[in-house]
Amino acid sequence: MPTTLPIFQPTPIFKDRTDYRQVLVREMDAGKIPLSLGRDCPVKCEFCYELDHSYRETLDPPKTSDEDWKFILNYISRKPTDPTQFWCLGGNEFMEWTDLFLHPKAMEWVEDFLRETDKSIQFFTVGFVHVPKIHQLVARYPGRINFELSVITLSDYRQRLMPHAPSVKHLMKVLDGPAVSSANFYAFDKDTMSKDAATISKVNQQCVLWMGTLTPVRGLKEETASLMRQGRKFLPDEATQIYHLGLPNLQTIHTESYTTAFLSRRRIVSLFDSLELEKKDTVVMAGSVHKILTMYRKNRARFLYVPNALLSGDSDCTVLLTFDDIARRLTKEKVVHVPKCIMQSGRGPYTDITGVTLEQFTKKTGVRVKVLHKIDTRFANQQLYRHGSLQNYVEQYLKHPLRSAYEAMPHPA
Repeated sequence: MPTTLPIFQPTPIFKDRTDYRQVLVREMDAGKIPLSLGRDCPVKCEFCYELDHSYRETLDPPKTSDEDWKFILNYISRKPTDPTQFWCLGGNEFMEWTDLFLHPKAMEWVEDFLRETDKSIQFFTVGFVHVPKIHQLVARYPGRINFELSVITLSDYRQRLMPHAPSVKHLMKVLDGPAVSSANFYAFDKDTMSKDAATISKVNQQCVLWMGTLTPVRGLKEETASLMRQGRKFLPDEATQIYHLGLPNLQTIHTESYTTAFLSRRRIVSLFDSLELEKKDTVVMAGSVHKILTMYRKNRARFLYVPNALLSGDSDCTVLLTFDDIARRLTKEKVVHVPKCIMQSGRGPYTDITGVTLEQFTKKTGVRVKVLHKIDTRFANQQLYRHGSLQNYVEQYLKHPLRSAYEAMPHPA
């Protein structure tokens, strides 16, 4: 997928690109356990959002050695324990994410972590875990493992999207036991997500069914992006089928941002009102929030719609906007109001996901920025999870009389 060159070039983070320990420390300070395969992820899933991470600077360590592991374990052991924190296996901000259970010592090191620290762990994998070892660990350390299994699909699309992933037969063994906390899978066509939900629930009634759609972003093949968009069309019927099945599992749904924004419309509007903006004030926002405020607060301020151009694809999320995206939409503005959530990335304070800082943006554009501190990532995450159940999606979105009018609203040119 072609991409435009960014207006901004962030200041390089790594001065010595041979010192990979600096990457490990940065990831651990962010709550990660930074194991590395020392190579690109060999699974090569067609939908992976890490296929193109060139918009941010990374420095991938070599394959994690026993000496590296001792350094990692000692560093994390010295950190104070937060009983609510789950340390994430694998770095994904300053190094490329890979399926780390392909590392020959991954299971051994997970056990080390649980035995030698009092901290909890979470991990994501498409299924490369040893059975029954993973079930034994969860039974031995109850409440300390959050295992999110990336099922993706059990349908015929699986071979096309995940040609190197574990077999469905192996996934059923992983699901048949106490290990898996949640299983995520998606709608691609008729009887894909709904059939998967019934199959997984039959094997495991305790894990969360984490369902929905995948959003195309830059770097994906066009045929893969088309399949994701096709899934969006089938999602309402698939979700409704599952709703009527009455499965015992807790059922959550990951939809695209336009659904989250609609379900959160009252909170978005009330927060907007609390900002006490003037009609002449220019406010930066992505498409979904732009639709909500246009519906309910038209002409209360100047709403500057900013597409997620850097990520390309169909992304439509204010949190993932970049200063480069905003700069490309400026015309004669002298002052803009920008949500804080845009500048709360893992790159640093007042920094977007690419590493560009607020100061760099204001210096280069000459535009003054007023930060909307109330619109932060905490607020965004609250709205995402507050309405994240499949029941909410069916009852409060699909059945809402304004849904069709909302979805038909065009974005500004």
